[in-house]
Amino acid sequence: MLQTPSGGAGHGTAATDGGLMSIGTVLNVLRDEFPEVTISKIRFLESEGLVEPQRTPSGYRKFSADDVERLGHVLRMQRDHYLPLKVIREHLDAMERGEAVPLPPVGCRQRVGEAVPELSEVPTAARIGRSELLAAAEIGERELEEWESYGLIAPLPDGAYDAEAVTVAALVAELGRFGIEPRHLRVMKAAADREAGLVDQVVAPLRRHRNPQTRAHAEARTKELAGLTVKLHAALVQTALGVRLP
Repeated sequence: MLQTPSGGAGHGTAATDGGLMSIGTVLNVLRDEFPEVTISKIRFLESEGLVEPQRTPSGYRKFSADDVERLGHVLRMQRDHYLPLKVIREHLDAMERGEAVPLPPVGCRQRVGEAVPELSEVPTAARIGRSELLAAAEIGERELEEWESYGLIAPLPDGAYDAEAVTVAALVAELGRFGIEPRHLRVMKAAADREAGLVDQVVAPLRRHRNPQTRAHAEARTKELAGLTVKLHAALVQTALGVRLP
């Protein structure tokens, strides 16, 4: 059994009594601590080998309590320490071997007075290839090309994709089941770009600062502001529609 990293507690065991769970049940368990986690995120972590749920004869995923606990560790290390998936996998493997592996003191959970790493020491976000994106999001080449043509998904300069592209692709596909086509989503993309521009205006002075510690804090400030803008956007949409999501 993995030991809980600093900053959080394991979730799966208490909530499941050792039974196997569907991916939807796992999502509900994880959302207590990680409100923004999605099914596509869980599928992506599975595709990266960070969790290996059982499969029923018909192909449905079934997760154990240990699987849920492992997912919690992964999400916590991403959120609190900004670790890339490769490093997270190495940490989990070492912990399962019974080795004590300290986590780096980075991220917005730092205590006041702790040293802030230089920018070059901060891990980069997870990246995936085109074929990995297609598999994780369960979409075809034709769909991806169409979504790219509308600017909903865009590759990085080296041809890879940010891991968040999996979430975007899964959501676009889900909206498509309700008859909302990619061309209809351009207005959402434009709104997101404007919101990102607003956040960038706020953190730009930090990124340009001569002090490397101040520049390092720009990443944490960006994440904090991004989270707030996402919550505000969701609240405004719900208010406009007169509904309240669970």
